Amino acid sequence: MKKILKIFLGIIAVIALHIVVSAIIIVVYGNMDFKKHSDVIIVLGASTYNDTVSPVYKERLNHGISLYKEGYADKMILTGGMGAGNDKSDAEVAKEYAISQGVAQEDIFIETTSKITLENLLNAKKIMKAEGLETAIIVSDPLHMKRAMLIAKIEGIKAYSSPTPTTLYRGNKAKFDFMVREVPCYIYYTWYWIISGIIGLFT
Repeated sequence: MKKILKIFLGIIAVIALHIVVSAIIIVVYGNMDFKKHSDVIIVLGASTYNDTVSPVYKERLNHGISLYKEGYADKMILTGGMGAGNDKSDAEVAKEYAISQGVAQEDIFIETTSKITLENLLNAKKIMKAEGLETAIIVSDPLHMKRAMLIAKIEGIKAYSSPTPTTLYRGNKAKFDFMVREVPCYIYYTWYWIISGIIGLFT
């Protein structure tokens, strides 16, 4: 019985350590900016309400627009599908906002069907392939960047991270709530990547 209890406690300790280390990695990575001159800037979607970008999405867009104006890329991909009760997709509303901030309409591509980060990036990848765009800067909130970049790596997107410096997830509670959602997702994709790599060695 004691042996079983020790094994159980050992497993719990390993899981707890994995969670803590993952959280640290997410926080540290989110505080770093790896932007490089690229073909396109991908702004990961967030909500819109009544044809207005949400405060969170607005800050992501503002950072992406700043990178565009600074010459880091000549094109932008704005992502996000149709939210409940909306007449336009999040990406369509984001496009209108970007144009109002001085981005040329012809420099904006949108994908209008995604609901989650994985779909944001898969749809953006399709646009990149169709338009001959090879490299991207991915923009999102700092605590979202590590998972987004891992997904990009898994999906074969050559990308560089650039978290928005004006994220609205600033307070301890806001950060904690974000991490509660983010850590399990990051751990899932971490193990997906590891297991896929192992399987790839034998196929």
